[in-house]
Amino acid sequence: MSAVIHKISVYLRMIKFSHSIFALPFAFTSALIAASGMPSLRQIIWIIVAMVGARSGAMGLNRIIDMKIDSANPRTAGRELPRGVISVAEAVLFVGVSFGLLIFAAYMLNPLCLTLSPVAIAVLFLYSYTKRFTWVSHFVLGLSISAAPLGAWIAVKGSFAPEIIPLGLTVIFWLAGFDVLYALQDIDFDRNYGLYSIPRRFGIKKSLLLARFFHGVSFSFLVTTGVIFGLSGIYWVGMAVVACLFLYEHSLIRENDLSRLDMAFFNMNGYISVAVFVFTALDVLL
Repeated sequence: MSAVIHKISVYLRMIKFSHSIFALPFAFTSALIAASGMPSLRQIIWIIVAMVGARSGAMGLNRIIDMKIDSANPRTAGRELPRGVISVAEAVLFVGVSFGLLIFAAYMLNPLCLTLSPVAIAVLFLYSYTKRFTWVSHFVLGLSISAAPLGAWIAVKGSFAPEIIPLGLTVIFWLAGFDVLYALQDIDFDRNYGLYSIPRRFGIKKSLLLARFFHGVSFSFLVTTGVIFGLSGIYWVGMAVVACLFLYEHSLIRENDLSRLDMAFFNMNGYISVAVFVFTALDVLL
């Protein structure tokens, strides 16, 4: 039994399961807005299954495709695939099962979710290669994560509607912004290895400015979302909190001091996504 638990923990570390805190709250935010209240228990369960399957498959796929790069990068050489803790065959099986779970959950939700599930997988597959030829890779990652609110909307409504697009754009620019911050730690490796990123292309100072700009755009789309759906006081209190979290996040990092990068990347962005969900939920439900 202990061996099974250990193996599960290894897989969870490989896909950084704790980072699920980034996308899940936006999926639930969208689902609440789509339902104008609480979605059905059935919808909630299959949205969770779809999200877990999509994210697990995407991270596993990325680890397989990037194994050679991860092996060469001192920061990532200790990951499970480069160390041989998980074999490539095991990782491939894990990815297959995860994406199978996503497709089955989409089938259980509605026909449009099922039809679009291969598109979501294709975008996830594309992202893993974009860093090899373009610094726009940060936005491709954002696009793949924006499937969380867009997919949750379709899961509840059974159809697409343009009014949910601003929330999707919120996620794209929010993700691109903090992924630029995350990429700062690999700027030298990217240059030496020939990989593309905004930090490699524009340097640290301009990258910090661009990350701030992206998060400003992201916040403007959160405001747009509130206006479109007629959200009220509680939501706007939440937006004030989110604005403060954005400002604090960017105060943690300076051109000559990246020591608090992990806190800015993981802690603050986790707080931001949860804050968006909590205040939207309180507004919609109360």
